[in-house]
Amino acid sequence: MKNFQIKIENKNIDRILKKIATFDWSKIPNINNWSLGVNKQELKKICDYWVTNYNWKKAEKKINQLDHYKAKVNDLNIHFIYKKGKSKNTIPLLISHGWPGSFVEFYDIIDPLNDPKKYGLDNEISFDLIIPSIPGFAFSDAPDLPFGPRKIATYYNDLMTRVLKYKSYIAQGGDWGGAISSWLGYDHNKFCKAIHLNIMIMRNKIGPQTEEEKIWQNEFKKEQILEEGYRSLQATKPQTLAFAMSDNPVGIAAWIFEKFYGWSDLKNKSIFEIYSKDNLLTNIMIYLVTNSFNTASWIYFGRREEGGRAMNIEGKINTPTGCAVFPKEFLSWPPKSYVERLYNVLQWSEMPSGGHFAAMEEPNLLINDIISFGKKIKVLLNNK
Repeated sequence: MKNFQIKIENKNIDRILKKIATFDWSKIPNINNWSLGVNKQELKKICDYWVTNYNWKKAEKKINQLDHYKAKVNDLNIHFIYKKGKSKNTIPLLISHGWPGSFVEFYDIIDPLNDPKKYGLDNEISFDLIIPSIPGFAFSDAPDLPFGPRKIATYYNDLMTRVLKYKSYIAQGGDWGGAISSWLGYDHNKFCKAIHLNIMIMRNKIGPQTEEEKIWQNEFKKEQILEEGYRSLQATKPQTLAFAMSDNPVGIAAWIFEKFYGWSDLKNKSIFEIYSKDNLLTNIMIYLVTNSFNTASWIYFGRREEGGRAMNIEGKINTPTGCAVFPKEFLSWPPKSYVERLYNVLQWSEMPSGGHFAAMEEPNLLINDIISFGKKIKVLLNNK
């Protein structure tokens, strides 16, 4: 395990900014709503800010205030943030991001979980935070061929137990982090003693049983029709997409920016009232400066090869599970009865607001729910 500092050469930043500044907007029809995809006016607004006000070096300095490391896990060098908790009772917490996110999503939850007393929160516990970049994302090595979330979970468990030497830990995640955490809770329950999810990304192979569950599934299928495009392409032909996006920062920004708009609880607000332009752009820049847009999409291909959304398991995941149910999650939650047939639900929290990017949209709600869950399961940990 080695300390790691992020330092991107100025020439690479200048090349990206030149591409943005010279993009020919006249070739794109003036469709300034979101009905056909990204809103041209809103995308141009953030791109104009990108070349005139955004400062990567300032963002890089902020990123480097976090404690970054790299470690060889099996055959890959995995990048992760690692920060030990400040209270006497600390719980190792592995937090997994998803697509199109990165560790940037967790800026606002790291310090409060790490040092709750400083933030006026319940100080009964704190958390050792371990936040890896998924293989193929950001500063983690990409595998030679796509991995799915189940295989990624084996790397994460090895990071926690072989590299960091934890005897037990808990896992948390949204988006792909929810799938990775689910497999940690099932395949690696000797070490992963509890999981906390802010998404229900996995499915019970038995399917819906009650009338309420059947109604949910039908509505879910209707909701997802307009979301299938990106998902199907990334799960089947990611290399074709790579050639379209290679050396195209405006294209990558459009692909990612549209998801932040469509998957968030905007409450009739502008997207820029929910997220700062700087944080949106830093997340996009992570994909650009590491040239990882292509390999980050591979996880969709990997999941398809692993069997898709259904967990083909006998019984259920018996690992205690906390569910933070945010109302505008674009992968809408099933009824609790469905969830309980797949997970051992110890905590079920229905949130008043928030969407897919919970750590950015509603950090306080997520922080308090994780702390509440941690207090309930602390007796399961045996690291001391």
